[in-house]
Amino acid sequence: MANASGAPDTREAVSETNSKPKRASELVRPPILLAETQAIVRRIEARIGETFLVYWNSPGGSVCQNDVVGFYELLRGIGKQDRVTLFIKSDGGDGTASLRIVHLLRQFAAHITVVVPLACLSAATMIALGADEIRMGPLAHLSAVDTALTHDLSPIDKDNLRVRVSPDELNRILALWRQETRGETVNPYENIFKYVHPLVIGAVDRASSLSMRLCTEILSYHMKDAEKARAISHTLNAEYPSHVYPITLREAQRIGLNARELDPELNDLLIELNEMYSEMGQKAITDFDEQNYHDNGILNILECRTSQIFYQNDTDWHYMMNERRWIRLNDNSSWRKAELVNGEVVQSVFHIR
Repeated sequence: MANASGAPDTREAVSETNSKPKRASELVRPPILLAETQAIVRRIEARIGETFLVYWNSPGGSVCQNDVVGFYELLRGIGKQDRVTLFIKSDGGDGTASLRIVHLLRQFAAHITVVVPLACLSAATMIALGADEIRMGPLAHLSAVDTALTHDLSPIDKDNLRVRVSPDELNRILALWRQETRGETVNPYENIFKYVHPLVIGAVDRASSLSMRLCTEILSYHMKDAEKARAISHTLNAEYPSHVYPITLREAQRIGLNARELDPELNDLLIELNEMYSEMGQKAITDFDEQNYHDNGILNILECRTSQIFYQNDTDWHYMMNERRWIRLNDNSSWRKAELVNGEVVQSVFHIR
């Protein structure tokens, strides 16, 4: 299932339970550092001379469909621009949301530069593909975008959770099988089906085709050479032995991306900004007992020079001993908008659904 931010979540939400968590007198809450981040955003805009946007995910956040609405709220407040620079820090998420984000950005900006000081992985790499140029710092890396998915019929792991299955893993099993059984006519799928349901294999193949299509479509927003776009898409989807293979600046240039070195002073400002978001996105867990806790962490943050939009958990979790899984209770998680009014941070609920 997916949590309220649109990110995948293996735990289930329930409306009723006999186990009520004990409430602490005061919940741990993360800081909202809007004044600090707005000051850095303005310094960055003064340095680059164009509109600056932020897209930041904590380790628990991900690229999701709701982010598109958040971007739209920021962009319609700014209006159409000749040039926009987008700072991305994310471990990935939903590739179809990446396409929607790129499409939206292209409605508001004629030229897009993506700046990457740190990790910009998987579906976040897809967003970067939609930029006219990518600027990468010394710690920056993109990643492969091959798809792995968790299906309702996926195998179960030791923690009673569904296992993610990737096309690369299945292809390697088949390649090893053929290598070890030269000349034999045994169908390898007869044995694979004992461990991986055929519908899972079909879903993985479809997801792989979708990822190839998404990359090619995103690149087409600025890359007129269709053959080059297909080649880059194939490389990112099929040429790396690991989904998290770090694609550094040199590798990004080698595969045909318009990637360049990030200005060192701008990189330092982005690292400073990331530190602010990391403090906002720190774990905000209040433990009640061994089976109950409250999560108040901030997952996704979007920001421009006028406001900040973020998704914040506000949820109780209870561990079901007999089922060996966590369930969600009292879920008041929401998207929120923060603005500076006369020097004070004013928050409101940002309604997406």
